[in-house]
Amino acid sequence: MNKYLLLLAGSTLLYLANVKAAWAGGLTPSPLFPTVNSYQTTVTTNRDSADIYFPNVANSTTSQQKYPIALFLPGSRVETLEYSQYASIVASYGFTVVVPRRIRSLPAFGFTGLLPEASQINDVLNFMVAENSNPDSPLTGSLDTNNLVLLGHSFGGSVGLTAIDNSCIYPVCEGKFQLPQQLRAAAFFGTSINVGTGQFIPIKNQGIPIALLHGNLDGSIPIGLAQESYNLIQEPPKALITINGVNHYGITNVNNPVGARLDPNEPILSQDESIETIARWSALFLRGYALNDQDALGYINSSGDALDLNVTVSIQTKTVPETNPVLGLLSILAFTIFPWAKSWKKQQINPDQQKI
Repeated sequence: MNKYLLLLAGSTLLYLANVKAAWAGGLTPSPLFPTVNSYQTTVTTNRDSADIYFPNVANSTTSQQKYPIALFLPGSRVETLEYSQYASIVASYGFTVVVPRRIRSLPAFGFTGLLPEASQINDVLNFMVAENSNPDSPLTGSLDTNNLVLLGHSFGGSVGLTAIDNSCIYPVCEGKFQLPQQLRAAAFFGTSINVGTGQFIPIKNQGIPIALLHGNLDGSIPIGLAQESYNLIQEPPKALITINGVNHYGITNVNNPVGARLDPNEPILSQDESIETIARWSALFLRGYALNDQDALGYINSSGDALDLNVTVSIQTKTVPETNPVLGLLSILAFTIFPWAKSWKKQQINPDQQKI
């Protein structure tokens, strides 16, 4: 009898494991396009060279649609081609990804080299609007020019954060800057507000959703700086997505790419798995909040943390309401008179900022 019970228990565990595996597969949204195309061009509005990645519609069953513009702002000293794997994966989720190459000279810092800047945001947007109408462009008629999202790495993420705040702080920004109204959401990896600016400032994001993704082994920008930056983002939705076993260069094709500042910490997660994880979470966050993709939102806000063993998520989806003094007094009286109300209140608590 015990033997049969053991066999039954074993079968049940196997069945539950199979159900869990099927459930996990069903709740992780897959890329929409099996392949992407790419080309190199010159951004005519500022003469930067750029790599552009876009969905290969011919090899997909997805119906023809227009795709948001995703501007990726690279890290300091990192060549744009080092982001080709990451950009291709993001594009496979239905974005046209632009990775511009900007060389700057900053005499005050004794620096000349690859470094993004806030003016590229408007320059690239204006260029892509022109590309969408250019009959000789591979992108003709394929872009949703009213839907811009930002991506970035390290210094590029700091450029994006301060731009969303509509701040122009040297050296992440020079001259005047005005955030375009087409910006819908942003996702940055391995960054902090104070990278380049040397200061922590509150980010008045005006409701623009922001995700900060960060490796817990980042030896260049410690995870604590990302947490502080997350706290300074003023309005939800916002997320801090920690990728375990990843250092500062988990987003690039190789660890510690040539020319970039070295991260002394060695990653544990393989480079391919790290890139895929960062790209998937970035793309789904943007799909969820820029395109109101409910499957993507469900993954980001609810199921993804449990399904992806390499990731830990802290998220705030809406503003914590201010307490009304009169209602607060009535609540205290109610809990004094009716002790059972305390347990009811505890059950109703649904914190807006939580680890999911």
